Amino acid sequence: MATNGLMASSSVFLHRPRIAFASRTNHTAGKCGKGRVSFMGIGTRRLPVVLSMTATAESGEEAVKSVLPGNGISIMVNGCSGKMGKAVIKAADSAGVNIVPISFGSAGEDGQRVEVCGKEITVHGPTEREKVLSSVFEKHPELIVVDYTIPSAVNDNAELYSKVGVPFVMGTTGGDRNKLYETVEKAKIYAVISPQMGKQVVAFLAAMEIMAEQFPGAFSGYSLDVMESHQASKLDASGTAKAVISCFQELGVSYDMDQIQLIRDPKQQVEMVGVPEEHISGHAFHLYHLTSPDETVSFEFQHNVCGRSIYAEGTVDAVLFLAKKIRLKADQRIYNMIDVLREGNMR
Repeated sequence: MATNGLMASSSVFLHRPRIAFASRTNHTAGKCGKGRVSFMGIGTRRLPVVLSMTATAESGEEAVKSVLPGNGISIMVNGCSGKMGKAVIKAADSAGVNIVPISFGSAGEDGQRVEVCGKEITVHGPTEREKVLSSVFEKHPELIVVDYTIPSAVNDNAELYSKVGVPFVMGTTGGDRNKLYETVEKAKIYAVISPQMGKQVVAFLAAMEIMAEQFPGAFSGYSLDVMESHQASKLDASGTAKAVISCFQELGVSYDMDQIQLIRDPKQQVEMVGVPEEHISGHAFHLYHLTSPDETVSFEFQHNVCGRSIYAEGTVDAVLFLAKKIRLKADQRIYNMIDVLREGNMR
């Protein structure tokens, strides 16, 4: 199904023989019916997707130069002891962004010191967080907080960032997303919030939405098989897969979300899916297979991600994007990864 050498890519194959999927696992995603699951929207909110993703007038050469990595920008990575937190710190360090040696974590992590890229970071628990963050923000006025904590902390963290007024990039999924948006919108601060930080995957999703909006019904009558493989710790179906499926539904395909084939067994992931063994603990392999009613035509869309670098790099791009918006005194509002892509200045 998947090729070990293909990572973070999307491909379309025509007229391939129908793939025999393995039997469904017992894991099922929540049934969403035929309603659109829009990656670009939160709740009833819908963000526009346009064909043009060229740089805007405010992304001039001088503005770009003003936020080149290492030019005054500092980040504080909350959740630095986690795999994503560490990956972001490494990506930011490689880009020359200053890492503040302070992070927020759980009560059990309070006082711990985490070493990443030769930097020792002190973790603070829930107590006195406002005092600590205010002090860090005062010392580093161009601070941007990056959040890769846990779903249950999303709303409390957003309220803290909003109260202090510090710009942030929220990569953590979960929590009450409507409340999250309401909190940040009310505070009128700079933020990038996205459930998917992999910029190439976001671009693929945007392209799918454009196709669904402009060519509704193009795949009417086609059948769809969906397989997605993630590390065993991810028990639910991928939000990215649901977003892609919702596009196929608008393109005329009949499909229920609970039909997604979830692969979580390591042996199946290696032998059937083709996940490299070294990435069993961190990967995202997706395959969408469409077949015509008479089975003479098939289309296959595939995007495979090994490791976490794609998300970490996208997060750093989001930080640089936000820093530029702040220096340009752009609108203080919530941005997403489509905005980052549209800017056209990614590394």
